[in-house]
Amino acid sequence: MSEQKRYTEEECHKRFAVDLFNLVWDLLDKKGRTKEEDERMLYAAYASRFHWGEVGTELEMERGEWQISRVYAVLHQPEPALYHAQRCLEVCQAQHIGDFDIAFAYEAMARAKAIAGEKADAQRYIQLAKRAGEQIKGKEDKEIFFSELKTVPGYSS
Repeated sequence: MSEQKRYTEEECHKRFAVDLFNLVWDLLDKKGRTKEEDERMLYAAYASRFHWGEVGTELEMERGEWQISRVYAVLHQPEPALYHAQRCLEVCQAQHIGDFDIAFAYEAMARAKAIAGEKADAQRYIQLAKRAGEQIKGKEDKEIFFSELKTVPGYSS
């Protein structure tokens, strides 16, 4: 009989957080998602954020808020998208989290405002996101960020 590895509670939370976060990305990228897959994506985003809340730092929690906001934006639900984008931005500002993360916090606000039809506010956050994006140190991270920012409704270069 083989021995089974036993995981600590912390290891379980981290494993679930990471796996669920990645599942959400897979579903976000999937073309032609079903209604059931949309719901699965939303629940997985919340579950990932829950598990990071148990064992993660403010950085992981902020990223979880960003992902929940993105899911709601994709599902065209502006109120919860805005709520979670605001939470993401608040954590970045309170914890002085910069670089990639603050840029994406502004991107989340821009996207949520855009899908809510608040064009002026969306443009303001797009400009903040662009400025923050220019400060991203890693070349690949900067490219990823700007490729995502360009998908915000109303974006213009």
